[in-house]
Parts: sequence; structure tokens; C-alpha cells
Amino acid sequence: MLTKGGLTHKTTTKSVLDLVNLYEDDHLNLEPGFQRQSVWSPRDRAKLIESILRNYPLPAIFLYKRQEGGRLVYDVIDGKQRLESIFMFTGAMRPRFEARAALDEGGPVQAVDWPLLKRKQLQHRITGYELPVIEVDGDIGDIIDVFVRINSTGKALTRQEQRHAKYYRSPFLKAAAKVAGKFEPYFRRHGILSAGQLSRMKHVELICELMLSLHQGDVLNRRTALDRVMATESFDGRQIQKAVRLVTTTLNRVGRMFPHLKSSRFRQANDFYSLAVLIGKFEAEHMILTDKRRNRLAWDLLQSFGSKVDEMRERQRKAQGAGPHQELYREYLLTVSQMTDDVSQRRKREDMLRGILGSLFARKDAQRGFTSEQRRIIWNNATNRTCKTCGKKLTWDDFTIDHINPHSKGGRSALDNAALMCREHNSAKGAKRGRRRARS
Repeated sequence: MLTKGGLTHKTTTKSVLDLVNLYEDDHLNLEPGFQRQSVWSPRDRAKLIESILRNYPLPAIFLYKRQEGGRLVYDVIDGKQRLESIFMFTGAMRPRFEARAALDEGGPVQAVDWPLLKRKQLQHRITGYELPVIEVDGDIGDIIDVFVRINSTGKALTRQEQRHAKYYRSPFLKAAAKVAGKFEPYFRRHGILSAGQLSRMKHVELICELMLSLHQGDVLNRRTALDRVMATESFDGRQIQKAVRLVTTTLNRVGRMFPHLKSSRFRQANDFYSLAVLIGKFEAEHMILTDKRRNRLAWDLLQSFGSKVDEMRERQRKAQGAGPHQELYREYLLTVSQMTDDVSQRRKREDMLRGILGSLFARKDAQRGFTSEQRRIIWNNATNRTCKTCGKKLTWDDFTIDHINPHSKGGRSALDNAALMCREHNSAKGAKRGRRRARS
């Protein structure tokens, strides 16, 4: 056994049968908190089985040996993909798959699955295969450092996978991962992130960015800001919940406003981030699109702008400069081509998008309801004190005042936007626009 600092490790071997038994008896943990998601393709898995059938040597499996309630448990530090592939092929995990290999020296290459090996009584070529195993023991911080270092080659860890490994206990990261899971179908459907990017936790990274940006009311430098907030745990539970509400509201609003985002450049992660932060700021500033016509116009402008930026990109590929009236598109393209995560670049992008969309948004009336003075004026000036919807006769004790043009859609709490209504129908009306009743 070798020892250095707080770490100890020893090298041994375990057969596939040993590892399968450990897994089925819950002594082998493929999903410790610091571990990343599966990233191997079916082809990768099939090639591994072929290598085992040909008795080729494989790299060592790294296991973190610990105790849990008196039971011995091995957390997989490195080798998760290989172990998953073996377990899937032998049926210890789902889904099963097949490989292509020659079962006899000089024989034909054929499709091979576990039932075939069992029929030919050749399953021992898998179960008896010995894998080198390095058992590591030490503080969890050292174990995580080993995990990050080992996974810096091959399919290297993304920045977010490294954060996940280091800060998997962070309440902020846990909350972001939960929101990311909720919006994963949206990201996938609109092509904002590919299946490969989702498997590498890019959606968690995007949600982390948006949570922090919307909470602090400004764009951020992804590389430094996310590590800082997770390392220091500077967000308490209340702040985390606020950030979750902000990002959920913002993404739902972006989804409603721009349902065809997939067809524009704003489905790309950098552009999408800037658009989402801007819409979140509009929400914080009580800025709204007051009707469907303005919403359609906002989409038309956004789509047209994106197309002009794409055209500018094509001109650059052909070594052509910006033409007349194309400087704005060239400047925007620069912000998504160079130092895309830099705060100054992100602010430039946001300012340009605000310039395009801002004039279509109206500010909500800061006054949400009607004042007591307004209520008296409306009541005393009414010539017909009945509900405008059902005709019920109203009294001073039970009447309500409806915003004819809803407050949520830009309607003001003003006398000319008010109508008497019973409580039941005022609640049922919600954000629908009403009709002014002719004065009696």
C-alpha cells in the first residue's frame, strides 16, 4: 500500500464476476455525488466488450473504499462508463446491448450478446476477465481532487462537471440541477442544447448562470462567478428560492413570448442567455408586452435581427466586410465570437437587444389596485350599481372594481379603466380584457 499526504492506495485485481456481485449486493456505488453523468455512446460500449472478448488489457478502475453503516462500500472514482457497459452487457443493468466480435480464432465477426455467450457456454470469457483496480482511501476533498485529475484526459470533464464534483453538496447547485431537470425538455426541443451537451451538464451550468444573473440583476463572468458562489456558499436558502423563482418565471415567459425560438439564432446558448437575462430584467422593471400584436412584432424584430447577424457571419466567411447599415450586426457578431463570457461583451449584447425590443414593452402601473378615494368616486358616480357581467345588484359592502384593461397587461388603476363587478366574476375574469359598459 502506498501512502502520500492524506491519501492511501493499493493496486489489486477484481474479476468481472466479483464486480457484478459487488454491484448487485449494493456494495459498488456507480453514482457518488461527485460523479458525472454517463457520456459513452453505444459504439463505445460495444468496443469495450469486444476488447474484453479479445482479452485486451484495460485501464485500471479507481474505487474509493469507505464504510457506511458498518457496510463496506466502493464509490467509483474512475471507470464508471466501463463498469456500466459490462453490467449492461451481462444484464445486471438496463438496457442490454450487443457487440460485434469473433468468438473463435480466425472465425467470422458476428453479433454477440449475453444470451448467445451463455448458449455457447462462453460467458466465462466475460465473467472471468480480470480488471486492474486501484483502491483509494482518504478525505473526501482529496478523493474529489483525484477524480478531477484522472478525468482531465480522454472525454475530459467540462467546467460544469468539475464544479459538480467539487461542490456537489452545494445547496445552490442542487437547486439549479432540479430546475435544469425541469427545463431539460425545453432546451432539447428548441435545440438550445444538444443531447451531448445535456449529458455533460451544460443545462445545469446555464441555469446556474441565469439564477445568479437574475438574482444580482446583471450579467456575469461565468468562469469566476459560479465557482465563487458555490465555494463560499454565499447564498442562503431564502436567496436560493428567490433565484429559482426568478429563473422559472423568466424561462416560462421566454417560452410563451417566443414559441418558435428553434428557428432563430437565439436558440444558441450564448444568444439565449442574453435574451433570457434581458426578459428577466424587463420582468423586474415591470415591463410587459401589452397585446398579441406587440408580441408578434417583438418576434419579427428578433428573428429579423438574428437573420441579419447570420448574414453578416456568411459575409465574414467569404472575407467580405460589413456593408452599408450592417455595423450593428457586425458588432453583435463580435460579442458572440470573441470572449463570449466576458462581462463587457455580454452587456453589449444585452444593450443591443434592449434597443431592438425595448420600445415595444410598456411599464406596468406601479399602483396595483384602486385607492379608497378612487373606490368612493367610482361608487358615487355610478348610475347603475350592478355587476357588469351577471347583473347582480351590488352594495357598498360587497362590490369590487375591475380593471377593464387588466393590470397585468398594462392597464392602469385609473377611473376610466374601472368597472363595478361582483367578487365572483372579478376573480373568474383574471387577466382577460373586459368591455366598457355604456353609461346608463
